[in-house]
Amino acid sequence: MKRYCEKFIIGDLKKKMVFIGGPRQVGKTTLGKRLLKEDHIHGEYFNWDKDEDRKAVLQKQWKQDSRVIIFDELHKYPRWKRWIKGVWDSRETDQSYLVTGSARLDVYKRGGDSLMGRYHYWRLHPLSLDELPTGMSKEEGFKRLLAFGGFPEPFLSMDEREARRWRRERFDRILNEDIRDLEQIREIQLLHFFVDALRNRVTGLVTLSNIAADVEISPKTAKKWLTLTEKMYICFAIYPYLKNVPRSILKPPKVYFFDTGDVDGDESTRLENFVATHLLKRLHFIEDYHGYKCSLHYIRDKDGREVDFIVLINGEVTDLIEVKWRERKVSTALLYYKNLLNPKRTIQLVGELDRSFDQNGVRVTTPIEYFQNPPWELS
Repeated sequence: MKRYCEKFIIGDLKKKMVFIGGPRQVGKTTLGKRLLKEDHIHGEYFNWDKDEDRKAVLQKQWKQDSRVIIFDELHKYPRWKRWIKGVWDSRETDQSYLVTGSARLDVYKRGGDSLMGRYHYWRLHPLSLDELPTGMSKEEGFKRLLAFGGFPEPFLSMDEREARRWRRERFDRILNEDIRDLEQIREIQLLHFFVDALRNRVTGLVTLSNIAADVEISPKTAKKWLTLTEKMYICFAIYPYLKNVPRSILKPPKVYFFDTGDVDGDESTRLENFVATHLLKRLHFIEDYHGYKCSLHYIRDKDGREVDFIVLINGEVTDLIEVKWRERKVSTALLYYKNLLNPKRTIQLVGELDRSFDQNGVRVTTPIEYFQNPPWELS
């Protein structure tokens, strides 16, 4: 199955190195191998987890006429940044390099970047409505995404029992392997409880001090663990939209999961998480490909008027979005903020809706219709 960013990555490889980050088991390795097999790119693939590949990588044993060299899980090498910088700077041909990894590959961006100007970075997301297998209808895809999430294995197998096993095994490996590579956490079981507490609070405001009391950790630790779960691509937090942006980080966030199948709750809760993941995927694509600065927020005032999502592109409010499962009546809060913020589009997304309509400048429509145009068609 061809992934949504594949052709753009091929284009980037002609100019620079490409780094691909993203959640564990989202399909990064499969994407890399596809580039060599399906797109007929003459190249070689090395997996750091294989002894023979690791030795070959460290000794730089590959063909000079290979067009692309893929280094999978290279971030597990402690000095990988310096190593790949040396490889790129000393290359004698137009050979390019693709590096895949998860959390640690992304962490370096938070500090000094000695690789600046030598790479393009892509974040690979789970499947979505604009990235379904050939022959699958949008309606079928919508049902599957709500039930199984967008990670390829459970989405394609459509087996609830196997999906539960896959999800538990994936989560255990993230906590017991990936997180231990980044942080020294003595009581790892408490982190399980922390994530479970987040699952029960999807769509609501997350007060970390309350979770800290429930899990019996300090508020400082709870804040640290939220950041850690974001690095691991388990979940992501969005903060309230305020004109005084620095103040927004002091307000309670809302937390969503990359895997909608991870969410505890009814169809309404899953739908809002589904919309959040779709919006984040689009914004990351717009950042990674178009180069615009994007952010996702919610808005709520002291009178309790709240709208689920605000999309900002280059500081401009482009989309104001409220999510409902069945409610067709336009939200009064949505109308209030529409008049206050004057966004390009004001949308009420309804999970179960016979037909779309416009009312008072608000488009009431389905997620299928709203997400029908992929983000690479951004004008």
